[in-house]
Amino acid sequence: MRVIKLIALFLTIIGALNWGLIGLFDFNLVELIFGNTGSILTRIVYILVGISGIIDLKILFDYLED
Repeated sequence: MRVIKLIALFLTIIGALNWGLIGLFDFNLVELIFGNTGSILTRIVYILVGISGIIDLKILFDYLED
């Protein structure tokens, strides 16, 4: 489970940095690396980042319960 949490954290950081680049410079690094928005690889990255956000929410709620 620790590995899954680390992967989720890593992907969430990638997503946050990408959104920061979009907001500041209108530059989408994920699309640059994997192709345009319709590209299957780009969509997979976005889906994995979204799933990571859900995992991070569970980690946050578990932390708040302690």
